[in-house]
Amino acid sequence: MKKLINDPGDVVTQSVAGLVAAHGDILTASTDPLFVSRAGGAVSGKVGLVSGGGSGHEPLHAGFVGVGMLDAAVPGAVFTSPSPEPILAAMQAADGGAGVIQIVKNYTGDVLNFEVAAELGEAEGMTVRSVLVADDVAVEDSTWTAGRRGVAGTLVVEKIAGAAAERGDDLDAVVAVAERTAAAVRTMGIALHAPTVPAAGRPSFDLEDDEVELGIGIHGEPGRRRVTAASADETAALLLEAVLADLGDVSGREVLLLVNGMGATPALELYVVYGAARRLLEERGATVVRSLVGSYVTSLDMAGASISVMPLDEELITLWDAPSHTVALRQGM
Repeated sequence: MKKLINDPGDVVTQSVAGLVAAHGDILTASTDPLFVSRAGGAVSGKVGLVSGGGSGHEPLHAGFVGVGMLDAAVPGAVFTSPSPEPILAAMQAADGGAGVIQIVKNYTGDVLNFEVAAELGEAEGMTVRSVLVADDVAVEDSTWTAGRRGVAGTLVVEKIAGAAAERGDDLDAVVAVAERTAAAVRTMGIALHAPTVPAAGRPSFDLEDDEVELGIGIHGEPGRRRVTAASADETAALLLEAVLADLGDVSGREVLLLVNGMGATPALELYVVYGAARRLLEERGATVVRSLVGSYVTSLDMAGASISVMPLDEELITLWDAPSHTVALRQGM
């Protein structure tokens, strides 16, 4: 195994230190317990947004801390939920007096630990609400979740909710638009090869040269089924078919199309997949009015991609277009 790391046991802490050193104008970090927060501290009177989860999905979540998105993020060990203590500390750092919202991916460890942290925060007098993201259409249940997994759609929820909080919406309004976004976005992914967790030293699963794993999550867990590797057009059709089968008729709808890389897929390939997915959506009568292509919610060095689609309305378009200034997503500033 070849990795640009020093010690597998300390890779997350060292990565966070490098991130904050490079982007001190946007981020600050606590090391004990470990979390990342918005430079300058909590914004008085603004709803605070906190997310987190296992590391290995960069730039999710710390890369989306900043103006217009999250106020704090909590990185756990690779593919492992953070414990309640740093989550609580991140919530305290994000609390500007208008309440705090947790954005939680639907994985059992994340759900349990964020729930405990919310209870601890409420015991201290904080007002805490939680929004669950479960956009993965590949599964209903797995060994990792009770219900569908939270995957690339998490980015969309963080952007929309972050914009609502930044413009001054109150707690109930931000929760409402975050829940509406989480309920609307759908995602399906595929792996060309599995990720290698530094502490394990080998790929999470094995694929033959002519195989791909359809319906993967973001923790190196196997997908829905294995199929023969195909062209980008055929792959996009497979992914989009699953998304639209769950999402329903998109004819006449304006939609967001997100093509997300899993960590080791070059932009050259992602844009080929995007072109194919857009053509297919347009053939179904949808109008792609907003797009995002890149590696935003990754799985270490997994090769592969996911496609996310979300119908939009005027409010969601306005919030998607709102300014943001984070390490990984900057627009309008």
